[in-house]
Amino acid sequence: MGGYLRTAVLLAGLTALFVGIGYALGGQQGMVLAFLFACGTNLWAWWNSDRVVLSMHNAEPIAPESAPRLFQLVQGLAQRAGLPMPALYVIHEDQPNAFATGRNPQNAAVAVNTGLLNLMSEQEVAGVVAHELAHIRHRDTLIMTITATLAGAIGMLAQFGFLFGGRDAEGRRSPFGPIGAILLMIVGPLAAMLVQMAISRSREYEADRMGAEICGDPRWLASALQKLEHYKQGIVNPTAEAHPASAHMFIVNPLSGLRLDSLFTTHPPTEERVARLLAMAPGSGGGQGRPWRAPAAPGSHWGAPGRRNPWG
Repeated sequence: MGGYLRTAVLLAGLTALFVGIGYALGGQQGMVLAFLFACGTNLWAWWNSDRVVLSMHNAEPIAPESAPRLFQLVQGLAQRAGLPMPALYVIHEDQPNAFATGRNPQNAAVAVNTGLLNLMSEQEVAGVVAHELAHIRHRDTLIMTITATLAGAIGMLAQFGFLFGGRDAEGRRSPFGPIGAILLMIVGPLAAMLVQMAISRSREYEADRMGAEICGDPRWLASALQKLEHYKQGIVNPTAEAHPASAHMFIVNPLSGLRLDSLFTTHPPTEERVARLLAMAPGSGGGQGRPWRAPAAPGSHWGAPGRRNPWG
């Protein structure tokens, strides 16, 4: 409950930041309009933001017959987690990564990059999927998706105020003038990124822990995280770079650090996440349960480069 309380406070802070920018740009009238817009954005994001994020990253739905082994893997892990089968999407990106979205477990989706299927073993993919299912079970997906929507809206609002030179709809100067509008354009999105960072970092450790319990062997997820971090350094995800507000939804930060956003990472250090997972491994006092078993060829490399991808 403490984690959820902190998240609620941070979301309230993000909304307050939105309202504060409205006041700085348009006085009391701007504050009221920004508050109404923030409420509308939250309500709209509750129902629609999952579809927006999936569309933003050009995610394509996949049917059971097109990728039967992937469906078997996800379905088996979902049953272990006590969750209904989520919708599955694929993103045609070479950078290995994945994210989950949806307002509740009954309306959830897991999206995986083709790079994840091509470069990871079956057990590593299972660890990644288990991590995303943990987010769904904790209902982090709704919180993280709304956060992405609000953060993006704050950036748009700040840029909108800059274009109008710190004037409201009636041509009156904002209380802080044009210099204040310029500062807001810079500080507003950065402040939103800090809130995103705090929300995401507080949920990733818990998702790692539960993900390890779902798949049954924390070493699978630890190995996957190490590879994800390695490949991220050499493979750029252009869509994620164009939409940095959604970076915190992925299992590892998809941004390559080409901009200042590398200073405000939305994820805990991968080394620390791996260390915590290895501390849970059998023989280290972690005491995990029975590992998940693949229906066929456990541990095989399902998508090695240069071969046809057996996932479909």
